[in-house]
Amino acid sequence: MRDVYVIGIGMIRFGKYLDTTIKDLTAQTLNAVMEDSGLKVADLEAAYFANSFWGMFENQHSIRGQVALRPLGVQGIPIVNVENACAGGSTAFHMAYLDIASGAHEVALAIGVEKISHENKTLSLKSYASCIDVGNAQEQINNLLKLNKLFSPQIALDEPGQGRSIFMDIYAAVARWHMAKFGSNQKQLAVISAKNHFHSSLNPLAQFQKSMTVEEVLADQPVSYPLTRAMCAPVGDGGAAAILCSGDFLKKLPGARPVKILASVLGSGKDRPIEGEDIGERLSKRAYNIAGLGPKDFNLAELHDATAFGELHQLEVLGFCSLGEGGIFSETGATKLGGSIPINTSGGLESRGHPIGASGLAQIHEIVTQLRGEAGARQVERARIGLTENGGGNLGYEEAAMSIHILEKTK
Repeated sequence: MRDVYVIGIGMIRFGKYLDTTIKDLTAQTLNAVMEDSGLKVADLEAAYFANSFWGMFENQHSIRGQVALRPLGVQGIPIVNVENACAGGSTAFHMAYLDIASGAHEVALAIGVEKISHENKTLSLKSYASCIDVGNAQEQINNLLKLNKLFSPQIALDEPGQGRSIFMDIYAAVARWHMAKFGSNQKQLAVISAKNHFHSSLNPLAQFQKSMTVEEVLADQPVSYPLTRAMCAPVGDGGAAAILCSGDFLKKLPGARPVKILASVLGSGKDRPIEGEDIGERLSKRAYNIAGLGPKDFNLAELHDATAFGELHQLEVLGFCSLGEGGIFSETGATKLGGSIPINTSGGLESRGHPIGASGLAQIHEIVTQLRGEAGARQVERARIGLTENGGGNLGYEEAAMSIHILEKTK
């Protein structure tokens, strides 16, 4: 396998674009990544297009990448459509990585674009339910609620409700289990959320750019206990992209600002008891082994925090802290800018935003920006090695899909 480098990144500010089409968002994103790379569209040899919900909103279920990219001059080359729930963007990146590493092509585009906001808010929220086993959705929620009754009968439980994504109920149920099992608490989740809102206030591409205190997070609108609105990723739209190339192609670009990919792994969840080995544990071990690194070697990471509990959980299973201590670790300030391992310096999904197909590539965008030393007010000092973890969908007690990438500064 050949070495692979990121030579271009592009992203538009995440937000609500009710009057903008998927094609428009794609054009803006492609323009951004092409400008950053210094390449021309004609230089691209393959493209991987991530999107999950276009079909549900506008009936464009097939050939999405070809439809969105052809008007922009990306035609004639292989265009692969990627749909892997919230892990779609990172999956597209992984496929582009394999493409280059295998020698099939010299330069490839990974791009993710999503439009979820809609005048009909109920339609927007219902779209997320397609990221679980639709035929057994209620059974899955009921099993989680039953688990809570076994471990935390003292906590009032929420039944699956209207006005929120079903994933908020899933995250909340597992958070309640963690609280009963390890003693974590709602304030620790608020600490994580406030930290991410602070980080996003420094990110001009984030959906939310207002800092929040721990008290403000706790006082925000309840969603599903212990989660408040500020602890949950918002509905939104956006696009992000990366251009990858081989070492041979890189030699032709003397002005490039490359970042090397040390590891790229993709996996799927499996049936397990709630205390069994998590998909994040399994995949991170593979990624660490490939890169020859461990959790203490990273300078920063972007973790999939569709809720604040998501970050707490990933801190533990990826080995940044001990099992059961994600909340305590976060309270020390270790995960905030200036701490030992800044997490989600972009603001994460909670604050940067979470337009499904673009989220994994937005993580790549942040890490590459940091490793280049171009993050401005949120720059991590001496950033050399970063990690992204992007999960998608849910089956049983873990993500249905997940991808982990490890990136290294080259100059």
